[in-house]
Amino acid sequence: MSFQEPSKLLIVDDLPDNLRALDALIRDERRLVFHAHSGEEALTLLLEHEFALAILDVQMPGMDGFELAELMRGTERTRNIPIMFVSAAGRELNYSFKGYESGAVDFLYKPLDPDAVRGKVNVFVALDQQRREVARQMEALERSRREQEILLQELNATQAELQRSLRMRDEFMSLVAHELRTPLNTLFLEIQMRTLHLKRGNLQAFNAEQMGAMVKRDERQVKAMIRLIDDMLDVTRMRNGTLSVRPAPVELMGMLERVVSDLSLQAAASGCAIGLQPHEPVFGHWDEFRIEQVIVNLLTNALRYGGGCNVEVSVQVDGCCARIDVADKGKGISPDDIERIFQPFERGTRNGEPKGLGLGLYISRQLAVAHGGELTVTSTPGQGSTFSLALPCSVMTPRAEIPA
Repeated sequence: MSFQEPSKLLIVDDLPDNLRALDALIRDERRLVFHAHSGEEALTLLLEHEFALAILDVQMPGMDGFELAELMRGTERTRNIPIMFVSAAGRELNYSFKGYESGAVDFLYKPLDPDAVRGKVNVFVALDQQRREVARQMEALERSRREQEILLQELNATQAELQRSLRMRDEFMSLVAHELRTPLNTLFLEIQMRTLHLKRGNLQAFNAEQMGAMVKRDERQVKAMIRLIDDMLDVTRMRNGTLSVRPAPVELMGMLERVVSDLSLQAAASGCAIGLQPHEPVFGHWDEFRIEQVIVNLLTNALRYGGGCNVEVSVQVDGCCARIDVADKGKGISPDDIERIFQPFERGTRNGEPKGLGLGLYISRQLAVAHGGELTVTSTPGQGSTFSLALPCSVMTPRAEIPA
């Protein structure tokens, strides 16, 4: 049995000599002995300490031992403290019966037998030490149980996350295969068609005009595959903290004019147009390639989900911060989906079918953060959405890591 702390004993007697004599009998290194000269003083100590045994003198002025015992038994804190009475009165007064009736565990008459007193006190001290040890073990068991529950919860959470990761991996592989199959099938069909023309000697199918159209179709399919692969590589680099951001002086309006011009044919194919509101030149230190990547993604999404309505691009400058807004008039985004769309592999739908890998907005937000900025969205269902890219214009220190 391990020793935690000494047991506490209480001696109550109105005579100092009796207190000292009894103290000398029962004190040792495993015990703390407290003295009380009256019932009132004893009650104060009983409320402050947890005692293994209380030795009460029966005959005391004011509150006697029996009255003190009655108060102890009526209080929750002191109800279970063993009481041992000591009395110099003769046995003919039958105090022992009254003492046992008041809840005492023993009754001793003076003069005391030292060996008997020590033996009885030893029993109660041993019981107290045993009780403390059991309580300590129970506490340790409860603590161990709680730790096991926490470990089990963590294990279940880890297992659930592993299963989720496995499902995401399988879904991702299926998604990548599906997204790559479309441009590959188109290229394969083009090759078959050209092979058939060659076998039939139909060289007219390869005149300059038709050849140019073939090359453009091939270029679109190859670019689609390259973009898918680049997105996957960017996500891997972000999670590994190896995606590089190389800031340099950039004039924002010129870049936006070029991007809008490059996407004008795609917009026309969607039955709409992209408008860029005029603004004075805006200079800043950014990675032009990465900022262009974000803008292209926002515009592509606006064309894809904008319901064939025009898309507006505007720039606002507030102090040392530039904000680019890309606004569409599509079906909008529900409040529950506002943050979800920025998670990896979360895809919107067009004509009821999910499109893309669901990485564009995730990558775009991480690139904004890497520049010390942010990418947010405001949207009203049925009235369209506005994506806002805020960027500091001052010279930035490129971040070594981009949070996953």
